[in-house]
Amino acid sequence: MSRFFKINYILLLMAAHVPAGIAQQYTGVKACVDCHQQQVKLWQDSHHDLAMQQATKQTVLADFSDVSYTHNGITSRFYIKDSKFMVRTDGPDGKLHDYEITYTFGIYPLQQYMVNFPEGRVQVLGIAWDARTKAQGGQRWFSLYPEQDIKAGDVLHWTGPNMNWNYMCADCHSTAVKKNYNPVDKTYDTQWSAINVSCEACHGPAAEHIKWAKQKLDNKDKALTISLPATENRHWLIDKDTQKPYLNSEPNSNHAEIELCAKCHSRRSQFSDDFVPGDRFRDHYLPSLLTDDLYYADGKIKDEVYVYGSFKQSKMYQAGVTCSDCHNAHTLKLKAEGDNVCDSCHLHSNYATEKHHFHPQDSAGASCIACHMPAKTYMGVDERNDHSFRIPRPDLSQILANGNTLPDACTNCHQSKSSSWAASALQKWLGKTAKGYQQFAPALHAVEWQSKETLKEIYAVLLTDAPDIAKASLVSHLGDYPTRQTLVTSLQMLKSTDADNRRAALQSLEAFPFQHSLQYIFPALEDPVKTVRLEAARILSGVAQGDMQTEQKQLLEKVTEEYRQSLLFMAERPEAQLALAQLYQNRGQIKQAEAALQEALRLQDQYVPGYVNYASFLQQQGREEDAYDILQKGIKVTNGAALYHSLGLWYVRNSEKDKGLEYVKQAAEMEADNPRYQYVYAVAVGEKQPEQAIKILESSLQKHSGHLDTLAALVSYSQQLGDQANAEKYRSHINKVMSHE
Repeated sequence: MSRFFKINYILLLMAAHVPAGIAQQYTGVKACVDCHQQQVKLWQDSHHDLAMQQATKQTVLADFSDVSYTHNGITSRFYIKDSKFMVRTDGPDGKLHDYEITYTFGIYPLQQYMVNFPEGRVQVLGIAWDARTKAQGGQRWFSLYPEQDIKAGDVLHWTGPNMNWNYMCADCHSTAVKKNYNPVDKTYDTQWSAINVSCEACHGPAAEHIKWAKQKLDNKDKALTISLPATENRHWLIDKDTQKPYLNSEPNSNHAEIELCAKCHSRRSQFSDDFVPGDRFRDHYLPSLLTDDLYYADGKIKDEVYVYGSFKQSKMYQAGVTCSDCHNAHTLKLKAEGDNVCDSCHLHSNYATEKHHFHPQDSAGASCIACHMPAKTYMGVDERNDHSFRIPRPDLSQILANGNTLPDACTNCHQSKSSSWAASALQKWLGKTAKGYQQFAPALHAVEWQSKETLKEIYAVLLTDAPDIAKASLVSHLGDYPTRQTLVTSLQMLKSTDADNRRAALQSLEAFPFQHSLQYIFPALEDPVKTVRLEAARILSGVAQGDMQTEQKQLLEKVTEEYRQSLLFMAERPEAQLALAQLYQNRGQIKQAEAALQEALRLQDQYVPGYVNYASFLQQQGREEDAYDILQKGIKVTNGAALYHSLGLWYVRNSEKDKGLEYVKQAAEMEADNPRYQYVYAVAVGEKQPEQAIKILESSLQKHSGHLDTLAALVSYSQQLGDQANAEKYRSHINKVMSHE
């Protein structure tokens, strides 16, 4: 063993927080070394091994020699006192305090540092160490949010909820983590089996496996909770005739590996910490789909999404490629350097040629990775490659940009050129537009902008072999266009073999009257996948149980409680409290609902949806003055168009229409691209000025050509003014929007 490994192993023992239940199953890395020396040697010093460590002279990379770093008027000082690593920086009150660094996070290209706080909280500093070399611009302190002035009280401040290790980070940087948040006293007692990502994080608890090894028991799975076939048994071969790769084993047979990696390498929400390697991913986590806040319209990475959602879009995923086909599962490094890793599946002579990439050999443009896996930098210095393995489509960037930046691989390098220039170059080289496998961009774009082509574009994807993640991202929007055809399609997708599609179908069916959908939603309470069951429970939580049979009531109660427990697991998050409030309100538990709404605002006093939902709840209880007070408080504390919009509606309900108009106008101006706000503003204006209302609606329609409320209002105002021609035009427009032909 290396000196570093011995030190790191001692740290594992020193830092172990092992609850009794975990201790009975998880043995720690020491138990693996004797039989698996080669694997442990490969794993040591990897990013998994060094994912989290106690702060010591051996583990801290940063300069703590009494140096200072100033950002947005706050000067932080890093120093050592009594052999402890210390930072003097702004605390939750905005004043400077001295804190001891207790843990390090990561190793390269940056290292982060953590501080213990009262109530069991551990917080991650917003200032990190650039671990790159000086030649690369590293060996410096830097802010993770360089362009933002983040003050104490902000959710992104290092003492705030979005920089909380217990909720945001622990599950992926340590092994067998139990978060142990107590929603009664608001404390954490977070524990782990190993401080880092150890052997058992991927192979499962080893206690039974060790018994198997010692007693030579007859167990084909070696008494492990997951069977991960040795990668040397998987080979991609080249077909002599087609010169295309094919797998020498069952395609898609190793999705267990991908779902195991997805536990951490995905953008997801967590609703339990009982995951054991081999479990179904969606029984513990809800993966994000291709939403416009996370992905560009063509599916390329926008926000941090951690690979899984991108990879599921790819043709490689569909063909059966797994993570370990390219990455060494223990070192985490690529199995070959740079583009050479591609040669394990793709014939080098066919692709490493100017006839394929149209760039000078060995230039940046000749790189497989640069073109098919363009990188984006996160956390200031961390370049991450898009794993959707797509063909460059600068023509889509040109068509779908809507005035916003839609990056493409070509102009990532040719930054002085436009997407249209790149599209023309590709057309000239290829003699056509190479569309590639991912052809769902127009549909996602249409959904985002509520285009008149939305339904047509959705069906254009659903009727193809498009990736399931793209289909699921679209299916939930079928309910926005309620017709007999979209109802039938939603019911068909409810039978999909893909759990994300079934869940999305439930969301679509929610938009239809219950008399049409209830009998189809109810069976989903028995879906084998937990994310689907929980969605059914959420939708059905407000259904009257009077006519249900005893077995049906019991089933609904059982899954609804399962749903409630999943929300309680996330009880330190305001969004979970809002979901709990809705559940309690649906079930007539008004006091519990209000308590959850109050807790949401206690947790995060700048949380705009918390104020809006609380005000709506109070209004439904007939407490109009209290609703007014909550909205006014929200406007004083934070700033959001939704608050002004809600306050405007409050004034309208309470017969102060002029004030109401003032506030809904302000909301419409704050979010000019929100068609709902434009519609409500137009309706408020239209009572006295129908001509002005039409102007507002027509302006909104230019961007959101399929917004049904806008079109219906235009029909109404046109008729009111005696303009039958325009009324018929907009009525015809509605018919086209509702047709998928």
